[in-house]
Amino acid sequence: MKKTFIYFLAFYLLTTPFLRADEGMWIPLLLKKYNIKDMQAKGFKLTAEDIYSINKASMKDAVMIFGGGCTGELISDQGLLITNHHCGFGQIQSHSSVEHDYLTNGFWAMNSNEELVNKGLTVTFLERMEDVTDKVLANVTDGMTEVERQKEVAKQIKLIEVKASMSGKYKTRVKPFFYGNQYFLFVNKVYKDIRLVGAPPSAVGKFGGDTDNWMWPRHTGDFSLFRIYADKNNEPAEYSPENVPYKPKKHFPISLKGVKKGDFTLVFGYPGSTQEYITSYAVKMKMELENPNRIKIRQAKLDIINKYMRSDAGIRIKYAAKQSGVSNGWKKWIGESRGLKRLNAINKKQAFEKNISAWMNKESSRASKYGKLLPQYKEIYKELSTYELAGTYFYETYYSLDITRLISSFRLLEKLDKDAKEDDIVGVRKRLKPAIERTYKDYYQPLDKELFAKMISMYVAKMDHKFMPEELTAAKAKFKGDFEKYTEYVYKKSLFTNKDKLTAFLENYNAKSLKKLQKDPLFKLFKGFIKMYVEVVLPKTTALDTKMQGMDRLWMQAIMEFEKDKILYPDANFTLRVTYGKVDDYFPKDGVKYLPYTTLAGIIEKDNPDIYDYRVPIKLKELYKTKDYGQYGENGKMHVCFTASNHTSGGNSGSPVINADGHLIGINFDRNWEGTMSDIMYDPDMCRNISLDIRYALFIIDKYAGAGYLIDELTLIK
Repeated sequence: MKKTFIYFLAFYLLTTPFLRADEGMWIPLLLKKYNIKDMQAKGFKLTAEDIYSINKASMKDAVMIFGGGCTGELISDQGLLITNHHCGFGQIQSHSSVEHDYLTNGFWAMNSNEELVNKGLTVTFLERMEDVTDKVLANVTDGMTEVERQKEVAKQIKLIEVKASMSGKYKTRVKPFFYGNQYFLFVNKVYKDIRLVGAPPSAVGKFGGDTDNWMWPRHTGDFSLFRIYADKNNEPAEYSPENVPYKPKKHFPISLKGVKKGDFTLVFGYPGSTQEYITSYAVKMKMELENPNRIKIRQAKLDIINKYMRSDAGIRIKYAAKQSGVSNGWKKWIGESRGLKRLNAINKKQAFEKNISAWMNKESSRASKYGKLLPQYKEIYKELSTYELAGTYFYETYYSLDITRLISSFRLLEKLDKDAKEDDIVGVRKRLKPAIERTYKDYYQPLDKELFAKMISMYVAKMDHKFMPEELTAAKAKFKGDFEKYTEYVYKKSLFTNKDKLTAFLENYNAKSLKKLQKDPLFKLFKGFIKMYVEVVLPKTTALDTKMQGMDRLWMQAIMEFEKDKILYPDANFTLRVTYGKVDDYFPKDGVKYLPYTTLAGIIEKDNPDIYDYRVPIKLKELYKTKDYGQYGENGKMHVCFTASNHTSGGNSGSPVINADGHLIGINFDRNWEGTMSDIMYDPDMCRNISLDIRYALFIIDKYAGAGYLIDELTLIK
């Protein structure tokens, strides 16, 4: 391919000195070239090598992907890690029952024998990263179609990943940056024996609940503790009682000095996804189409789930993690929409597009290369909106249901050949049994039925006829639009709503059983939805997305050329990033100023036994009354949380917050509601990340839980 833009990219990154205040999610490998001087000017006392190095132990060796979507960090030389309570929530829930309600009462292993095994939980460490742009694009030419380009890129990525994996020793991924203008290889090591060590009760770890989620001031002790185990050679291994605590290259010292306004803060973690460079047309679709409909659907779900959770402790335990997942997105999208509206985001994007269009048209070569992009975006988003809405309703209503995911797994039976041997059936049976157990472990049918009826009703009310599965059209006519009656009918007739029937069907399955499965009303509905989505929605969205991939790549090139006096950071893509800022307050609205920290006094102020989110444990009240804070207090106060100006996103949950000396001062766990639009448009005056003060976590471990032996493992800086 022509190397013009690759050369420009290198020149651009080497010669642009201007950084935007506190905004950005920076690539650790490139800190020495592009960020470290700015970081040091803002107070950081260490070097880029202290953060990322392949030649010595560095901070990257103490930071990990926790599970599939959070960050965690090592805090001892015995494999002890800390992450958010909400990141470990699924594991805490899985070990909970009415008899052992760890969600309500907390859990603390008082020795290694009491630590709880978590099947399927992994942590992933980055060994190294490498710019492989030249290798990935080596055979790409300007004459290729977008589909041809994608195939060639995928081919090269596969070759690079296989070679770097060293016969499976490492988990490797090549990821695109700047919309496919740059590519990096990530070589990771995955540990599979991760045990629960401690978690505070939800009245601490989830204090404030959905009421305070995304909000400041905040008083949530959002942390949990796990331990990594390895084999006798310190290498990854499946669970075994013979495994020993992992000996890390690096763990974070913990500062007991606290924080004050203006202190340097570094967040090191795995932000999930941002869209900082999208056009006004994309922002408009998000604000006017995607977010309002997602919010509406999830509000309906929450109304039903919350009603049942309030009625019974067993149901509350079963649905706690699910409710949290539904609520998190619901509240985030509300805040994001409000923030974008307040920033006048569409108009700001349009003003930028007017300026860049003028720049494009000043030179014929630029006009030829970039001039048609914005008109093309306008037409594509106009066409895409209808199908995007259908996709949103498909996933948020029908496809999000527990029963749907269970049915989906049973497609494996359809894939068996009619002459399948018993060994093949046994193999599929082994794969499906866990799906049944997972579903019914945290399942309450009256709730599920009400949710099903509501979601189907909402889908039918909103969707055009071309997005309607034939089975749903027939049901609407047969039951005269009464989807509660339809739900009663299918739940009585279907195998999938009765664990015993479904298990017996699976145990006795043979080639002749397929017809029974295919006649099942819920299985037929599932196939109808999938047929509609695959034949109507997917072809259109795939074609438009493919076209836009090439356009997005060109649009990014244009922005980088147009803003050549700025260093632009790549959008988050769940790869390791550094973001730096300072402890800071903010003004959420006229006449109101929020301090950058909260204390235990605020928890006592919120205490209300009649409101579930604000129930304060008796022991915590006693510790407050006696001011028994030990070495973790500050001037007679127990600090709980603080805000800073670090640019974070989903995936940064659990990330270490590090001070100028490289010491752990907090655990990132949220953003302020007024700043949730930072995934699309960052506002330095309003965007704040919310972190747990590490001293509060230690106070809970030591004084509240009485697990002082864990404190002995830590490296404390006084």
